[in-house]
Amino acid sequence: MPYEALKDIEILFGLALVTVVVLRRFKLPSIIGFLVTGILAGPHAMAFIKDTGQVEQMAEIGVVLLLFTIGIELSLKELMRIKHLVLWGGGLQVLVTIMAVATAGAVFGFPVKQAFFFGFLVSLSSTAILMKLLIDSGQADTPHGKMAMGILIFQDLCIVPLMLLTPLLAGNGSDISSILVITAKAGAVVLAAHYGARFFVPWIFKQVVKTRSRELFILTIIFIGLGTAWLTALAGLSLALGAFIAGLAISESEYSNQALSDIIPFREAFMSLFFISVGMLLDPAILTTYPLLIVSLVATIMLIKTFVAAGSAMVLGVPMRIAIITGFSLAQIGEFSFVLSQSGVKVGLLSPEMYQIFLAASIATMGLTPVCLKYASPVADFVITLLPHEWTRGRGVLATREKNVQMNDHVIIVGYGVNGRNLAKALKNLKIQHIVIETNPFTVKNERNRGQHIIFGDASQPEVLEHAHIKNARGMVIAISDAAASRRVAALARHQNPSLHIIVRTRYMLEVEPLYKLGANEVIPEEFETSIEILSRVLRNYMVPLAEIERCVTEVRSDGYDMFRSLSRRHSHAVGISGYLSGAEIATFRLKKGSQLEGQCLHEGTIRHMSGATVLVIKRGDELVANPDPVWELQPDDLLLLLGKPEQLAVAGRLFEPSA
Repeated sequence: MPYEALKDIEILFGLALVTVVVLRRFKLPSIIGFLVTGILAGPHAMAFIKDTGQVEQMAEIGVVLLLFTIGIELSLKELMRIKHLVLWGGGLQVLVTIMAVATAGAVFGFPVKQAFFFGFLVSLSSTAILMKLLIDSGQADTPHGKMAMGILIFQDLCIVPLMLLTPLLAGNGSDISSILVITAKAGAVVLAAHYGARFFVPWIFKQVVKTRSRELFILTIIFIGLGTAWLTALAGLSLALGAFIAGLAISESEYSNQALSDIIPFREAFMSLFFISVGMLLDPAILTTYPLLIVSLVATIMLIKTFVAAGSAMVLGVPMRIAIITGFSLAQIGEFSFVLSQSGVKVGLLSPEMYQIFLAASIATMGLTPVCLKYASPVADFVITLLPHEWTRGRGVLATREKNVQMNDHVIIVGYGVNGRNLAKALKNLKIQHIVIETNPFTVKNERNRGQHIIFGDASQPEVLEHAHIKNARGMVIAISDAAASRRVAALARHQNPSLHIIVRTRYMLEVEPLYKLGANEVIPEEFETSIEILSRVLRNYMVPLAEIERCVTEVRSDGYDMFRSLSRRHSHAVGISGYLSGAEIATFRLKKGSQLEGQCLHEGTIRHMSGATVLVIKRGDELVANPDPVWELQPDDLLLLLGKPEQLAVAGRLFEPSA
């Protein structure tokens, strides 16, 4: 009855609210709260819900919507960009995990086909839990975050063939003709989706968008997703396959971002029901019946997954520290394993009792994921201190093809993301010597082929910094997204070169003071710089004059960085004259032809009188003159080093530009 179904859903959501709020106090993800809610509300515990059939049906819709949204998020172009991480990292992890678990199952006396199915279940990790934790902790863009994402993408792609293979393992139509029929059907569906993505889907969306009706747009998304899933089910394939293919078809259209934003609220609601229904299926009595078996199974699963994932990353050539953290991140069982296990029960690969044991172990691995992430970095640091650097730096051809080029007075760039790439490009144009340290082996290989001076390694290791000639370097820019790694690199760099000027890019202002304590000279928080850019654009939109905008920006930046400089002076790591200046900066300006300073002598005092800044050094060609004589006559292309407050330097900069 509709009344009963509505009452059950209201009970579940109300209990979920309380459970999730309580567990969030212990920093556990919401998904764990949904699983606990299901256990408490299910027929095996408090029995708030006695008939789970309707909830399970809605949970199946949640799985379909999950695969649909994953398909939308998986751009084929993005997959091609990180294809090495996806194909090699994910492929090795899934294949080796299946083989390792199947071998262990066969050793303990299980039939080979059943042992392989156990491997299917264990090989998948939780995209929903892990990505939520990585994003919340700011680790999504770190090297181990990107490595884990590549492996997770491959696992998500594998759910479809694994579900197709499950009936074959059970012996249901396992002759060659049945396999060929299923393969042909899957190929036909994929082919239809490909042409639909190119022609049919864009045409439908174009017609719907013309109506300017958001309701119709959302209905179209649901129609395409559920309709494709229904058609694949009619063809004898799974609903999940159809939903995933429909998502991929939409992902290649220009409307994919809007489609994803509109469908996510539906997905979150139905996904919560999915995890609740999984919890409802678990009989807590199994925990008291087989406590030692479940504990040992949890430990075995997490050990196998950690070692295999870390080994897969090491095979790709990444440093051991990143590989170990990646392995800990992927140590849990995934949500798609629950879907796969239900298929296994239906075809006889899992008995009801084995299914209960698997559910208990899987939920436990999910609950331990935050703990694994918390201790992954300390464990990785401890392990690499016990082993020789040659074992931990990363292996393969990437580690042996680096040429040791002598450098002096250069800049070391740690990380080759957007910030590192732009800085390297600018330094190259200015003919300033620099060297890049990067942990992604494929980036290193590609950039080295393009002529970039880049070395492979973890900059938090002394040997890597020595290879970058840190003792001869003038400056270092740490431009990575891993806050913990940035702190380690800054501390080590300061120890190895006390006179090095260290600039660190970080995300949040809360991370500024710890970096100054560890030896950074300057810390650039993205949070602060983003606020300045927003201010500038808002004022520009209100047609505030450019000079007034520059004045406002200068005041905000001056106030903010005065605070940062006080932190730097407090921790006494500033090196050189800039460390003893209060509220002042040093800046270099090039004199442009046609400026009002051209042909003037310093004793005329235009710079000092109009801006308040002081000339410290003048460079003309190869000639460098400190404290220049007042009779010095300024010429185009002269470089002047000025000292002054930020607002004084801003005014002085305009004097060097051509007169209007």
